[in-house]
Amino acid sequence: MSTTFSIGDLAREFDLTTRAIRFYEDLGLLQPERTGPLGRNRVYSVRDRTRLKLTLRAKRLGLSLTEAKDIIETYDSPRDTGMQLTKFLAVLDVHRARIEAQMADLQANLDEIKVHQREARALLAKAQGPTAKPKKAPAAVTVDVF
Repeated sequence: MSTTFSIGDLAREFDLTTRAIRFYEDLGLLQPERTGPLGRNRVYSVRDRTRLKLTLRAKRLGLSLTEAKDIIETYDSPRDTGMQLTKFLAVLDVHRARIEAQMADLQANLDEIKVHQREARALLAKAQGPTAKPKKAPAAVTVDVF
C-alpha cells in the first residue's frame, strides 16, 4: 500500500464520491497536501486515510460529523489514551441516551398503532356482520376512530 493516496484512491476504497471526500475536507476532517498547478491536486496521507475511516465509522454509529471531528481530534493530541477514551465514552454515552429515547418513542408509537389496529379490526368486523368475512369496509359506513 502506498503512503499517499489520491482523492480517487480514497473514493474507490471507501465507496464514496469525490464530492463527499471534499466535503469532509471542508469540515476539517481531512487535510491533504496540495500539489500541482495552483495546488489543484490533493495528496492524502495515511493519517488522512485513517481519519476518513474513523469518520465513516462514527457515521455508521449515528454520530454527527461534529461529534466525529471532536473524537478524531483527540487522537491528534499527545498520546494520552485515557483522555481519548474518556472523550469517546462521553460522546457515546450522550448518543446512546439519545437513541434509547428514540427507541422508547418508537415503542410507544408502535403500541399506539397496535391499539388502533385492534380497534379498527373490531369495528370492521362489527360493520360487516357476524357471517361476513372481513374484506374491506362498505363505502356507506363511516367510522370515527380518532
